[in-house]
Amino acid sequence: MTVMAAGWSIDDFVGSMTAASANTTSAYASDIRQFAEWMSRQKVTSPKNVTREMVRQYLSFLTTNRQAKRSVTRKLAALRRYFEWQIRNKAIKSDPTVGLRTPSGTGRLPKVLTKEQLDALLTCRDSEVPEWKSTRDTAVIELLYGSGLRVSELCSLDVDSINARNNTVTVMGKGSKERRIPVSEPSVAAIKNWVKLRREVVDEKRDSVALFLNSRGGRLAPRDVRRIIDERALTPTHPHALRHTFATHLLDNGADLRAVQELLGHSDVATTQRYTQVSKERLKSAYGASHPRA
Repeated sequence: MTVMAAGWSIDDFVGSMTAASANTTSAYASDIRQFAEWMSRQKVTSPKNVTREMVRQYLSFLTTNRQAKRSVTRKLAALRRYFEWQIRNKAIKSDPTVGLRTPSGTGRLPKVLTKEQLDALLTCRDSEVPEWKSTRDTAVIELLYGSGLRVSELCSLDVDSINARNNTVTVMGKGSKERRIPVSEPSVAAIKNWVKLRREVVDEKRDSVALFLNSRGGRLAPRDVRRIIDERALTPTHPHALRHTFATHLLDNGADLRAVQELLGHSDVATTQRYTQVSKERLKSAYGASHPRA
């Protein structure tokens, strides 16, 4: 993981933990690097600029994306120790972790994007972005939402993974299990637009079969996808939220649970059942907001 280590002084922090075990120092170093990487995607490159609200959003992000509560608790402990060390060294003036607690388990329901958030992700608002990039990014987001792909599945797609004649995509999921998924009309249109411009960045010597390419002509990586989301999102959003939204919208509109399980590539239907809880919560919310006797 690449972060601006000089700005965060992570090696110096680890060196200060002389009484801690090797396992603890290794875990804490990893935790701080992950936090610094997340903050860098929010354009924050120094601990001096971290606020309490940013740390709270990070903890919510971890919880929403199915991090175990024990893991989130340890990450918060690492952040507390790190910022206490920064205070002692007079590198920062206030500790952004003071008073924060690990989010409760009630926050673990999958996050579903609003129409406004989806519209923002599907719209390039920066006129200076090259056409090939804005076209590629729109195709990536359309496919993540329109077919509910995992980011790793999307990055592994080749040009011939898409069947434009019957609007399907063939993906290799977890456990090397292949499945064929319908592709929405907007996704097909977005992919066709991208393929027309793909030649502008393709590098025949590297990975010419990959459907989605980065600016260097190589295969798009999960980190690249996170950056695409970060650049367009109204608020910090994880790419997996598009998969959550895909599943929840299907169930909201009456799709069979087993069919959604197959589309998502879940080996256990219990994993898919999480989304039924989200749908119930959305129904309760709609009832409470709309019914005169609610």
